[in-house]
Amino acid sequence: MYQTLLSFLEDGILTVTINRPDKLNALNKQVFSDLNTVLDEIYSNDLIRSVIITGAGPKAFVAGADISEFSGLSDHESRALAKAGQDTFFRIENSPKPIVACVNGFALGGGCELAMSCHFRIASDNAKFGQPEVNLGLIPGYGGTQRLVQLIGKGRAMELLMSAAMIDANTALQYGLVNYVVPAEELLPKAKTILGLINTKAPLAVAKCIEAANAVFDETKNGYETEVAGFGFCFDTADMKEGTAAFLDKRKANFSGK
Repeated sequence: MYQTLLSFLEDGILTVTINRPDKLNALNKQVFSDLNTVLDEIYSNDLIRSVIITGAGPKAFVAGADISEFSGLSDHESRALAKAGQDTFFRIENSPKPIVACVNGFALGGGCELAMSCHFRIASDNAKFGQPEVNLGLIPGYGGTQRLVQLIGKGRAMELLMSAAMIDANTALQYGLVNYVVPAEELLPKAKTILGLINTKAPLAVAKCIEAANAVFDETKNGYETEVAGFGFCFDTADMKEGTAAFLDKRKANFSGK
């Protein structure tokens, strides 16, 4: 089904593996095409409750964009390339279902940008993060300048963007770029444990949490108004009635996603 991805659904968690290990899973046009196809499935398939994105092999999550596709692009073509990448990563960021990046090695350039578009990140202890675009005479084009500032603050982001320096997993943890650092063999189990817990919660409420939290950084939205609207929306759901009834009955809620 996919040329550059592997996907596996188990217990409501879809694991998506970017599968170009010989290229350190670099992002090319086909990877973006496959990511958009799998995002269609994530958005539409009710059996998928949450998602893990990771990279094939022990070395890299995604080591960057495929630079061979950059040569000879005009100004118009390069802007279109960046816009297309941003659009794909917006779809990840705005997914109504949680998407977690399991960073298993290098997450550089477009790979760091991909990881930052996910709702949160877990890193293996050999992970490395960076935005090395200035080494190529470029800047990040898939949202990296914006999300890095959001996640780690302006000063640290400015230093990384301008120096092209890499940081290791523990520094990323200290900066707040990742939530956890674990040994490589514990990376996917850690994510599945967290998503397994999230999957027991009301899906529509989870989706509204994502929407409201994303509104903090969206200049076209008032985050507080988004929260009020989401609160009101949830009040009208069967899951809210089930959740409150279960709380009062001192039993576990059984959410239907309706």
